[in-house]
Amino acid sequence: MNLRNRFITGIAFSLMLLVGGLQPAFASGSGFVSVRSSSSYTNTVSKLRMMVAKNGMMVLGEINQGKVMTNMTGMNLKAISLFVGNPNVGKKLFTANAGVGIVLPVRINVYESNGATYVNYFEPSGQLKFFRSRKLVKMGHMLDHKLAKMTGMLK
Repeated sequence: MNLRNRFITGIAFSLMLLVGGLQPAFASGSGFVSVRSSSSYTNTVSKLRMMVAKNGMMVLGEINQGKVMTNMTGMNLKAISLFVGNPNVGKKLFTANAGVGIVLPVRINVYESNGATYVNYFEPSGQLKFFRSRKLVKMGHMLDHKLAKMTGMLK
């Protein structure tokens, strides 16, 4: 299987899990956060972008999964992943261990399912704990708090 097909298969599998409503199975104690937005998909993405900027972070990249899936498979999907962070905070984390690139920037997924919009992410502290560094976990908890504050405003 070539790289392009693996990528498409990975995206399709991830989206099946999300669109299929399986997120509650992962939520309890896993560090997986899922927030149901009170706004439409478009408004949620817009509000999230504004909150990221207001909280000293920036969108460093994005994948429009809905567009990819629509163009490549014909699937009608509204889904985007935003990669958010703060380069100054990132510098501290990457200085402590350059391997944190597997966790940072934080990936926030927004998607629409059955007329509702959801915002999902994994708490950075839970992922950073694998580096066995108190400093990284402490900074991860600060990121957890910031993300919870931002996404909590979407309810």
